[in-house]
Amino acid sequence: MAIKLSSIDQFEQVIEENSYVFVLKHSETCPISADAFDQFNKFLYERDMDGYYLVVQQERELSNYIEEKTNVKHESPQAFYFVKGQAVWNADHENINVSSLANAEE
Repeated sequence: MAIKLSSIDQFEQVIEENSYVFVLKHSETCPISADAFDQFNKFLYERDMDGYYLVVQQERELSNYIEEKTNVKHESPQAFYFVKGQAVWNADHENINVSSLANAEE
């Protein structure tokens, strides 16, 4: 299930408490982001796992924080795979799909 992030503290808690976690930056106004969000949800559903997302229009501060923390230029949509608190993989736009998310785990 995709769980909405709404603060920097919540984000930090999630990546600290989960050894492995996916996070998606999602734009509510972009059709490419809508497709990526669908792929993200399908991926999570197929694996019966939780993942996290933020809506960039609502959580600009958090979006900027993730950019600074990961040292990865902001894109939207943008997916990250965190392992032990570190971003070890990211993808954006059409590169976010069930297959690419699955490959990130390997």
